Amino acid sequence: MTDGHDDTHDGVEQERNTLLPPRRRWWTRLGPDERRWVTIAFVWCLVLFTGMYVWLAVGDQQAPVESYRVDPADFGAEVDAFIAEHQVGEVDGAVIVAPPPGSDVYLQASQFQWRPVLQLERGETYRLLVSSTDVQHGLSLQPVNLNFQVLPGYLSVIEITPDETGEFPIICNEFCGLGHHVMTGLIVVDES
Repeated sequence: MTDGHDDTHDGVEQERNTLLPPRRRWWTRLGPDERRWVTIAFVWCLVLFTGMYVWLAVGDQQAPVESYRVDPADFGAEVDAFIAEHQVGEVDGAVIVAPPPGSDVYLQASQFQWRPVLQLERGETYRLLVSSTDVQHGLSLQPVNLNFQVLPGYLSVIEITPDETGEFPIICNEFCGLGHHVMTGLIVVDES
């Protein structure tokens, strides 16, 4: 207190002000620049929200998918029967199947493989039935960028119509264990 100023009084006054409720109107009105940016952000949110539904209707990006419960052992038996009926060869120890156009096509995910290799015809429609027998996997078909979760106990039915010929790798894009990096499969599309 050498300068004639009472420090204890200031501390008590500050403490008392922090305990008081804020003024009745504690906020200030938005300025013109703030109003402009809030309006732009709000309009942009509405555009994006509306765009989701417009793109769903006209974007032609959504593959029709159905899901059903399935016992993994039953699905494995269906895949074995499918392979036995439609096998046409092997490549690097992997079975190649060539199902008739318009039929159900089975694809099984298990650590760390997709089976079988599918040989399909260009321009024909197939119902791809996919499931896992052990853990969660992710089906990523490149370069067409189809991505689906493949879960044990669930059967996903995806309608596909290949429109290009060539070899299309299937990649597991959901970490499924130490061998995840080698889990690849293949769809071969030939002319009909």
